[in-house]
Amino acid sequence: MTEHNGDDRPAITQDMINLFDEYTHLSLDRRAFMDNLAKLAGSMTAATAAAALMASNVQAQGLTSETDANLTISDVTYPGAQGEMKGYLVVPASGGPHGAVIVVHENRGLNAHIKDVARRVALEGFVALAPDFLSDAGGTPADEEAARAMFGDLSAADVAANGVATIAYLQSLPNVTGKVGAMGFCWGGGTVNNLAVASPDLAAAVAYYGGQPAAEGVPQIRARLMLHYAGLDDRINAGIPAFEDALEAAGTDYQLFMYDGVNHAFNNETSAARYDKAAADLAWSRTIALFKETLSG
Repeated sequence: MTEHNGDDRPAITQDMINLFDEYTHLSLDRRAFMDNLAKLAGSMTAATAAAALMASNVQAQGLTSETDANLTISDVTYPGAQGEMKGYLVVPASGGPHGAVIVVHENRGLNAHIKDVARRVALEGFVALAPDFLSDAGGTPADEEAARAMFGDLSAADVAANGVATIAYLQSLPNVTGKVGAMGFCWGGGTVNNLAVASPDLAAAVAYYGGQPAAEGVPQIRARLMLHYAGLDDRINAGIPAFEDALEAAGTDYQLFMYDGVNHAFNNETSAARYDKAAADLAWSRTIALFKETLSG
């Protein structure tokens, strides 16, 4: 018999979350995912409800407002490595020049949640740009399932080159000091790690539960690194030992934080089954402190 929460939603178990993670990041095979989820949930009806809860995109009002008078927001285009990049630019309405932060999306593309994160960064006193790394493929589609499928066609080299172009664009803006950092989540975390390898101009790089770069590239990193990992994220965490060995051997300036008992995507408040407010708040405070130390002034 399937357990339920007090509000009659199916209880989400760790096995279900692990299965969902495998589906959204590796297999993308929905039929196999639902069949296996039904075995865990006890029925296809319960599996459908559980899948909806894990995939929920609870935007509500976000944590910030698009009409905040303290922010100036615009959709921008700028030269990428091969074509035109699209992005969501958020600038503090007063003061400056400011340090800049690239906010890199998950494997769902540039969506409302990531735009909300960019606004949070700007409210901390930085120019924030959330690029759409699906720009070369026409941009992020409204259908998240379609967006996920598009990431398999991206070349890591092309993504890194577009990241380097994004740094150059930010450095060209008159209200930016020239100091640029980057933060990313999930796919974006891995992208930020690779960007740190690709660009000596990146001052700070913060990767949330992101895949690790190839060890041979680590000596090229000049950015200060901050790495946030989820204790229950076995898939991503498997790469930590080799990454740390390479970082230590290269003498890289880095901090690694492990948040015990939380899942991949713990920072994303729109993912109710995996979000952990305590871990998210702590990671955010550490991230902003690093940016203020490395990008201000």
